[in-house]
Parts: sequence; C-alpha cells; structure tokens
Amino acid sequence: MADSELVEVGAKSRAALRYRVEGMDCPSCASKIETAVGRVTGAEDIRVNYGAQILAFRLDEAATPRSTIEAQVRKLGYGIAPVEAPWVVAGEPGAAEPEVRSPVRQRWWRGAKAQLAAVLGGLTAAGFAASLAVPSLDHWAYLPAALLGLAFFGRKAIAAARAGSPFSIEMLMSIATVGAIAIGATSEAAVVVFLFTVGELLEGVAAGRARTGIEALGALVPRTALRIEDGAAREVPAASLKVGDLVLVRPGDRVSADGEVVEGESEVDESPVTGESVPVPKVEGAQVFAGSVNASGALQVRVSKPASDNTIARIIRLVEEAQEAKAPTARFIERFSAIYTPIAVAVAALVAVAPPLVVGADWDTWIYRGLALLLVACPCALVLSTPAAIASGLAVGTRRGLLVKGGGALETIGRVRTVAFDKTGTLTEGRPRVTDVLALSGSERTMLGLAATVENGSSHPLGRAILERAIADGIPLRPAKDARAIPGKAVEAVVTGKRVAVGSPSFATEQAPLPADAARTVAEWEGQGKTVVVVSVDGAPTGLIAVRDEPRADAAAGVRALRDLGVRAVMLTGDNPRTGKAIASALGLDVQAGLLPEDKLREIGALKEKAPVAMVGDGINDAPALAAASVGIAMGGGTDVALETADAALLNSRVMDVAALVGLSRATLSNIHQNVAIALGLKAVFLVTTVVGVTGLWPAVLADTGATVLVTLNALRLLGYRFQVTTHG
Repeated sequence: MADSELVEVGAKSRAALRYRVEGMDCPSCASKIETAVGRVTGAEDIRVNYGAQILAFRLDEAATPRSTIEAQVRKLGYGIAPVEAPWVVAGEPGAAEPEVRSPVRQRWWRGAKAQLAAVLGGLTAAGFAASLAVPSLDHWAYLPAALLGLAFFGRKAIAAARAGSPFSIEMLMSIATVGAIAIGATSEAAVVVFLFTVGELLEGVAAGRARTGIEALGALVPRTALRIEDGAAREVPAASLKVGDLVLVRPGDRVSADGEVVEGESEVDESPVTGESVPVPKVEGAQVFAGSVNASGALQVRVSKPASDNTIARIIRLVEEAQEAKAPTARFIERFSAIYTPIAVAVAALVAVAPPLVVGADWDTWIYRGLALLLVACPCALVLSTPAAIASGLAVGTRRGLLVKGGGALETIGRVRTVAFDKTGTLTEGRPRVTDVLALSGSERTMLGLAATVENGSSHPLGRAILERAIADGIPLRPAKDARAIPGKAVEAVVTGKRVAVGSPSFATEQAPLPADAARTVAEWEGQGKTVVVVSVDGAPTGLIAVRDEPRADAAAGVRALRDLGVRAVMLTGDNPRTGKAIASALGLDVQAGLLPEDKLREIGALKEKAPVAMVGDGINDAPALAAASVGIAMGGGTDVALETADAALLNSRVMDVAALVGLSRATLSNIHQNVAIALGLKAVFLVTTVVGVTGLWPAVLADTGATVLVTLNALRLLGYRFQVTTHG
C-alpha cells in the first residue's frame, strides 16, 4: 500500500467523537475524565466541558475502539452516551415520515447519588437509634453505613487512581473512612460518608440549575415546521429542513429556521435570540432567526441555514466552547491545586504520626486529627470557585444578547480602562444618507445624476448613499465607461465624453482650487459631522454632496454609561478630523481621526501599554484592531462575522451593551473573589480548629462539601444578575 493510501486510511480511522457524561458536575470530575481518556492510546485533542457535561475528543479507532473509552469513563462512576441532536431524525429519503424524539434527562432524585444518600441516611439514623437503645453496640451500629459509603466511593477512588488521578476527593474520603473505622470512630465515619454524599448530590443539583439556561436555548426552536410543497403547507420535523426549503410561519408561531422572508409582512419578537424586547418589522428580503416569534402577519421564509447551523445552534455551540476555554484565574488555581493537594496529604500524614513518634502523644488522637486534616485539605471548592462563576456569567450574558467566547475574555472585559470604538457601523448606524446637495455650476439634479452614474456599482457606503438619493429623486443614470477607483481619494468614469470624478475635497483641490464660497461650505458641513465629496467634470469642481452616517440612538447614553463605570471611551476613525471631532463632541468621547488601518493598530498598541483596552468594531473591516486589543467586541445582529471575529459579540448592536458587558464582567470577577474567599476562609478556620482538636471528622467534611455547595450557590446568584446601567451625565 502506498504511503499516501496509508495516510488516507489513518485519517479516516481517526474519528471526532462527542459524548454526554452524566454525573460530571465539577472541574475535579472533568479533570479525572480528561486524565483517564488522555492515557488511552489513540485519543487526542481531548476537551471536557463539565458545565455542558460534554466530552469531546479524536480517536484512532484502529488503535483503540470507542467502547474502551466508554468503559474507562464508566469505571470512574459516570454515565456516558454519544451526544445526539436535540431531536433525532430517522429514516431515508423517500421513506416514511421521520420519527422525532427528544432527550429525556433523569430527575435528580432518581439518580444513584440520591438513592445512596437516602440509604446512608436511613442506616445512619438506624445506627443512632440502636446505639441509644443498646450503648454497647455503638461501634457496630454505624458500621453498615460506613462500609456502604466506603464501598461506593472506594471503588471510584481506585478507578481514578488507576486512570492517573491518585489524589481525588474520593481517595481522600476513603482513606479518612478506613482510618476512622480502624481507630473505632465508626459513628463519625458514617456521618462523614453521609454528609459527603449529600454534598455531592447538592453540587449536582446546583450544576444542573446552571445548565438549564443553555438547554433552554435549544428548546426555543420548534420541533416541527410547515414546509410548503406544491402550494400546500405540510407539517414536517424542523430538523429535516434543508437550505432552500420554503416554510410558512403563521402569526404566533416560532420561526423554525434561519432564513429570508420571501412573502408577507409582520413584526417578529427576536428577544429569545437577541434579548431585544421591541418587535422588529419584517418585510420581503428581511432575515429572520430560528426561535424568534412571529407576531401579526403570515410569513413565507426561504431556509438559509440547516438546523445544525442556525443562530440558536451556533450560539449554543459558542457558549459551550466558551465554557471549555479556561479563564486565567481557573488555570492558575488548577496549577496551584496540582501542587497543593499532594503537599496537603503529606502534611496530614505528618500530623498523624509526628506527635506520637516525637513526643509520645496518643496515636488514636493524632491519627484522628490527621484524617480530619486530610478532608479539610481537599481543594474541590477552590477549583470550582472560578469556573462556576464564569459559567453563570456566560449564561446570563447570553440571555441579554451578550455573547462572550470564554472565561478569559469575560475576566478581561471587567479590567479594561479604555474602550476604543470604530465609528462607521459601531457608533453610527452604518447607513450614510445624503443630507445636502450644492451645485457650483448647472443644476443640482444634473450634478447628482453625474455623481450617481460614476458611483453606480460601487460598494462604498458613500457611493451607495449617493446612488440611493438619485434613485429616490427619480434621476436617470447615463452610460459610463472607463470607470476606475483611486483608493482613498476618488472614483472616476467617462460620462458623455467627459471625465467625471467624485472624490474628497483634498483630491479635488489637486485638480483645481475650490471657489472660496465652496471651501467655506465644505468646512461648515464637515464641522457638522458630515462627509463631503466634490463632483468634478474634466477637473473643474461642479458640485458638493454632503453625506452623514447618523449616530446610533443609544450611542451618547452608552458612552456616558462607560464614563460612569470609570472607563474612558475613544473613537478611532478613518474619517476626516473635522467630521470625527463633530461626531465625537456630540457623543462626549475623545477622538483620533484620519487613521489608516495600520494607524488604528498603533493607537490600540499605545493604549494597551497603559492598561487593558477593548476594541469595539463591526466585525468586518476592524478584524486587525479587534485582534490587537486586550479584548475585541464585535457589533452584529447574529451574523457569522460578528460571532466569529472577536472575543465577544453584541447581538443587539447596542452601544449601551458595552457598558452592560463591563458591568457583568465586574460582577463575575467579584463573585470569583467571593468564592475564593469562601473556599480558603473555611479551610483556614477548620485547619486551625482541627489541629488543636476543637473539630473532628464530620465538621471537616463540611469544610469541603459545605464550601463546595456554598461556592456553587454563590455562583448561581449571578443568574439573577440585573443589568443596571446608569446614564446620568
């Protein structure tokens, strides 16, 4: 077999797999699974998302069958099944109608941990009753509960150790339980395993609550659609829709797919997708998003994206990827924990044996304290402190239409001290309109017609504005030839035998001086924030056209909101200084105008040297500046470019949402700091009380599982975060 054929066979055998892992509720779980899968031959590119309970990796199935991976994960005590779409379509083309079925998620009280907690609780209560009735049975009465808990968690501990994670919480629990039984503290051993199980159960319930926000997004897309076939609407599974299909969306229906309106007029509530509360008018040619709600009139929509790639699906995918991307704080804590846990185990062992060996202290007393210290040392709450807050922050932001691609970006946004805005399409609507027309010779209508003829076919926003004005005024366009663009200066063409140019005032003055009155008019219009072009015929100026891109309705309020947060706003624009200054003055921010793309990069670099800086652009022509900033934020109503270019995207294209994003990031950072304080504070208190003998085993387990639950519940508070952006000036 040729080398190329071997490479092809190898590529084919390396499959990209995605599994849902039930019971993976914390970063420690994710770390154990990642380590275990990483030790399997042929597994690579492993990504574990505990928030979405997803395990993704590539596997060389010629080296290792996927069943081996599944068995390895099950040995760790987790359920595992291949990821399926929110609905599964079965059947072949032309066969009977596909079956649609939805995933069924097990209720928390029916899970193994809930059942174990109930049994352990019953056995511990029975042991307590028996010890009261017959005090001599105290040691044996609690033994069944302790041994049952040890069997459950010990098996998981051994599996984790074999898979490369010897210092798991289950291992620490098992050692503490065995030690407690050995020294006769069976009652505390039973209480410890019971409390630990309850803590694990509560942790899973809390993680499930955090997960529901993203799962609810998937439920927004209807399961069925009305596909128009041969003039009639027939109900079909929404997942079966293909690009180009025509669907009917009745008033009150949810839109079943991303697409373009081809017939009908209505208003559509896009708040489920973008968070925008005001219904958006839709006419022929308008884009609609899957999951939005049709309000008044019937619409016929041509499908533009398959179900697997519609706006909702892409948002869910991006949020899941964002949860996988570890924040800098989380990465630091994980590295710290990897060193801290073995050291803590060694210190606990030293506490258990050093006093008896050195000063002849009582063995049972110090072994007991060492075991308690072992439980206090578990880093679960600390490891969870950052990703739990990040996951909640990402979820609440998504509901508002603030899509952040990772914990690192969410952390950075709260630390920025300067926000740099592009002008066109960011602070302004991005739709320039002709505001003034002045003929220097001949009629305004003739001059505007010549300009529109030259600009016909241009993709430049100013050219389109001139062309739209001519069409609106009913001015016919003449034939043109030899059209050419002079980058950054003008567009030229030959019209009726004369060379007509539409260019900047500086370009026009290179050909011939502007009359004094015309020069004053140019200065006046530019002072009003308008962009002025000069129409010249054979080098002689014949007219002026002013175009202005109006600021967004919330631009000034958005800049004020940033100022209230202590963040400086600056506008970076390629427009002329007078126009840039006029717009900036009206909005209340600083400005750097007349910038080429490389100049913007230099300005971003200079700002970044002083403090973290965010760049806000339209996600199309601002890509270099977005990438160069500490964090890039793209304006865009769900477009591919807006979702993929920057670190964050404002789906509603509102300037006000920049301040909302900063506020959310700061709330998330504050939550992280609170979580770290809870985790370390409880450990510090119980460390001291354990060593001096004030607290024992079951308070020690509360220091771990209790702190873990508190950290998770505190992170869940972010799901109720209210965006309070002040705009008082």
